[in-house]
Amino acid sequence: MLIPSQSWGEDIPIDSSFIRHNLDEIKQNIAHCKVKIIAVTKYFGLKSMISGYEAGIRDFAESRAKEGSEKINALPDEIKDNSTFHFIGHLQTNKVNIVVKNFDIIQSVDSLKVAEAISKSACRLNKREKILLQVNNAGEKQKTGYTKEQLKKDFNAIMSLNNIEVIGLMNMAPLGANESELDELFEDMKRFRNELEAEFKISLPELSMGMSDDYVVAIKHGATMIRIGRKLFT
Repeated sequence: MLIPSQSWGEDIPIDSSFIRHNLDEIKQNIAHCKVKIIAVTKYFGLKSMISGYEAGIRDFAESRAKEGSEKINALPDEIKDNSTFHFIGHLQTNKVNIVVKNFDIIQSVDSLKVAEAISKSACRLNKREKILLQVNNAGEKQKTGYTKEQLKKDFNAIMSLNNIEVIGLMNMAPLGANESELDELFEDMKRFRNELEAEFKISLPELSMGMSDDYVVAIKHGATMIRIGRKLFT
């Protein structure tokens, strides 16, 4: 089931026991792997985030700068202090300041221009911002993300920026891709990560791959973060 965009952030209460049941089911499916479950709350309101925290979730992801920041700032201090907030949406340079201020990890860095803006903002805030570089290895025209060739060209420049820490790569598989296609895309991401590590002699420990419909396939290919919304909250 796809949640329509007009329901964005609708604050419908979801019982924490319901979320905990879904979380336990996902954990059973990934029990053999060390994978971090990132709860995608962009379609859900503050009450759902609080219930998610009560169910044991500690990583939350939003994809809109203003709305996500407002929800984070409205959370009780205990949740803010003990959670990690990920930004996973397309980031425009005019929204960088609010995202750097409120989010711990930006997973969707797709250009040198955006990385430079994050660096400048993090320097002003005296903060070291963790980022992942988004790779559009499926070549989907409607999605943002680096090509592998362009990322290699920009990589040294990104790594030289102040106050950012590149911790890995992120991708999004096409909707409706079959398992064979998913195998190829996720394995390609792992190979590309390994190429970057070898060529630039750095460590990129995180691979953010897989969502509600394809996370089981993603973890077979080395995903360290999976981004789950619908299977947790609906």
